[in-house]
Amino acid sequence: MARAEEDRSSYEVCKETADWLRARTAQHPKTAIICGSGLGDLADVLEKKAVFPYEDIPHFPRSTVAGHAGRLVFGELSGQPCVCMQGRFHCYEGYSGSTVTFPIRVFSLLGVEVLITTNAAGGLNHHFQVGDIMFIRDHISMFGLGGQNPLRGPNDERLGVRFPCMSDAYDPDLLSLAMESAQELGFQSFVHAGVYCMLAGPSYETIAESRVLQALGADAAGMSTVPEVIVARHCGLRVLGLSLITNRAATSYSSPEEASHEAVLRVSVARAEALCRLLARLTARLGESPRAPRPQPLTFI
Repeated sequence: MARAEEDRSSYEVCKETADWLRARTAQHPKTAIICGSGLGDLADVLEKKAVFPYEDIPHFPRSTVAGHAGRLVFGELSGQPCVCMQGRFHCYEGYSGSTVTFPIRVFSLLGVEVLITTNAAGGLNHHFQVGDIMFIRDHISMFGLGGQNPLRGPNDERLGVRFPCMSDAYDPDLLSLAMESAQELGFQSFVHAGVYCMLAGPSYETIAESRVLQALGADAAGMSTVPEVIVARHCGLRVLGLSLITNRAATSYSSPEEASHEAVLRVSVARAEALCRLLARLTARLGESPRAPRPQPLTFI
């Protein structure tokens, strides 16, 4: 008989983990970064690192997917204190919503104020190319529309309000700052903004499903991120989301496109350097005080 999953939804369990981490690192991160499939190199550029394998951290789940190293890395990026997850958790691994989002609540109790979440996604927008980066402007959760929400169950006001607003899920000021950072680096040719759609996975979408998602206004689709964003907003964190377009979703029955996790990882590795530079520039801008004047805004598809 399978062992019952640990309940990680309580304030007390989250605080125990936060206290354990606080006692073992001198870092006080204000920014947390979640590294999606194949994007773990983002954590390797941190300086003054303190590394904790997930299996050593009380109550932390385990990553079971290739491309997710399973380490929590504290350090400095562009001189700013950060914590990075080298690997996230997914509902398709069999985890509950409260388990998938457990690290977010721990980060909030550690004093994190900004969550930057990255993922690998399939491109639905015909203007997107493999290797492009999409800043998430909004999301559609097919998972959530089916009744799966990480906030289901009793609410503890110490963690957040019962009914959090999601119309401002992705912080517009962070999005503008990310666009400015991309402009400063000369990344305009492969950076866009758009709508991310979450599917339950682990199977990739069918052609008919891809067409439905396009009709709904989705620009990219993946199997993560949304539960983390919902809980981050529940905790009062500001959120920026980035999708690396690692494949083009097939929308024609004559299309040769065929998604695979191996291809996702190859594209992630190829674009890792640009993502590292972008997040380093963005983190430096977050640490600026006062903010520099904004350049003229870019036009994004």
